[in-house]
Amino acid sequence: MPRTRASASPLFVPRKTSRAEQRAARAGFAEARRQARLAGTPPKHRAEQTLDPELRPAYPPAGRPGPASARGGKLRLPSHRMTTATASGAYPFVAEGGLGAEGVFIGRDVHAEAAFCFDPFSLYSSGRIEGFTNPNVVLAGIIGMGKSALAKSIATRSIAHGYRIYIPCDPKGEWTSVSQALGGYSIALGPGLPGRLNPLDAPARPASVSEEDWSTEVRKRRLLLLAGLARTVLKRDLLPMEHTALDLALDLVVAEAAARDMVPLLGEIAHALGSPEHLDRAFGHQSGHLGSAAQDLAHALRRLVHGDLSGMFDAPSTVAFDPSTPMLSIDLSQLGGSGDDTALVLAMTCASAWMESALADPDGGRRWVIYDEAWRLMRHVGLLERMQSQWKLSRGLGIANLMVIHRLSDLLSAGDAGSRGRVLAEGLLADCSTRIIYRQEPDQLAAAASLLGLTGVETQAVSALTKGRGLWKVAGRSFITQHILHPAERELFDTDARMSAKVREFTNTDVLIPVNRRVDPRRPAPAGQHSVPAGIEPAGVET
Repeated sequence: MPRTRASASPLFVPRKTSRAEQRAARAGFAEARRQARLAGTPPKHRAEQTLDPELRPAYPPAGRPGPASARGGKLRLPSHRMTTATASGAYPFVAEGGLGAEGVFIGRDVHAEAAFCFDPFSLYSSGRIEGFTNPNVVLAGIIGMGKSALAKSIATRSIAHGYRIYIPCDPKGEWTSVSQALGGYSIALGPGLPGRLNPLDAPARPASVSEEDWSTEVRKRRLLLLAGLARTVLKRDLLPMEHTALDLALDLVVAEAAARDMVPLLGEIAHALGSPEHLDRAFGHQSGHLGSAAQDLAHALRRLVHGDLSGMFDAPSTVAFDPSTPMLSIDLSQLGGSGDDTALVLAMTCASAWMESALADPDGGRRWVIYDEAWRLMRHVGLLERMQSQWKLSRGLGIANLMVIHRLSDLLSAGDAGSRGRVLAEGLLADCSTRIIYRQEPDQLAAAASLLGLTGVETQAVSALTKGRGLWKVAGRSFITQHILHPAERELFDTDARMSAKVREFTNTDVLIPVNRRVDPRRPAPAGQHSVPAGIEPAGVET
């Protein structure tokens, strides 16, 4: 189809015409030119131009014309002002104000590029952070990500701030060298070792408590300890008659020990439970089958006296508790190596009861209580109950509890949903205002996000954390922090010494060959050194 061509040209306008006639002539020319342009437009385009103006596109396909199109980097937007509270909500990792400079130096805030300091006692006392209700901390991370180094670094640097450190359970013996290097001491317990702890030792009475009230408190603690030991061995709750027998046996042994001016021992409790006539006579006219009902208890406590734990808790303590020491750890690395944690749990129950003599003193100052490898304790309700008591009383006692686990799902191993163990384990997590999460395996991210309430961004960040870097959630505020170690700390805290040990050490007869220098086998070696045979090059030397 031939294309129609049309054109328009201006007409002659007389010189002496009025302005109205000139404007009319220009308007007529513009209209003629528009008609000519429409006449030359194909029918399809002409139909588009005759559409309703409301249906036409706002801008041509090439985009918005002019400088406002943002082409060429000429976009100019008006400035926007906001408060710091609004900015921190819009950009949490960029505009985060941090926790302040007060406390123990941890490392570097990755997003803020600033020093990161942490002190749960000062944060709780100052009230700067809304929702920070307790000083307890949970630390989770897979093996090799540096969680143990972080726990030891916090303990070491807290001593410089006047805090004392207690480790009631050291299953791997890693804290012994740290305690000794910082002027503290460690108590090693195990078969054949000289250390002895009597868990029935009475702690020193605080000055603000009367003698009668303190006697009642000591008796209650001893009963709770004996009941916890029995439940751990029997793997069940005690029956009502067993509670009565335990109560009577403790009173009998304490009375006899007081008459001799001695401290009661676990062996004496087991002997009293194994004497039915003695218990029935003490029970009086209500006697029946109380003595026979206590036989299971007697056999349960016998394990601490004559079983695999004999020689550790059946004699007077060989060490005295020094509450002024900067660090005290109880080394239990000789126990629980066979896969059965019962011996380890019994030992930790006794050791923690012995250590509570210092924790119960409200005038003992601020202290850290660190439960390393706490995942091994999650399956035992008795220990969880003792830990819950310390978690709940942390503010009144002036202690901060640190629980170190591998995965957040370790808390779920305490029992089935709704069980006593599961409720206690989840309660420990709820009573921790500070959660430190190191890298987690992909299959653990869902459990971590559910238990900690992580956002999608935080969950993604946890899966990609490198060694020494963790997500800190302090009462709802989040930080990505890189832990920084001093060279002396790195050497002291090294737990991979065996993995990185050298095959052999150099001797005074070994040849020291400079790097990037080829050895000429025909050249004689200097005096006191050995020459290298032809065809053999030293291993590990770049040539």
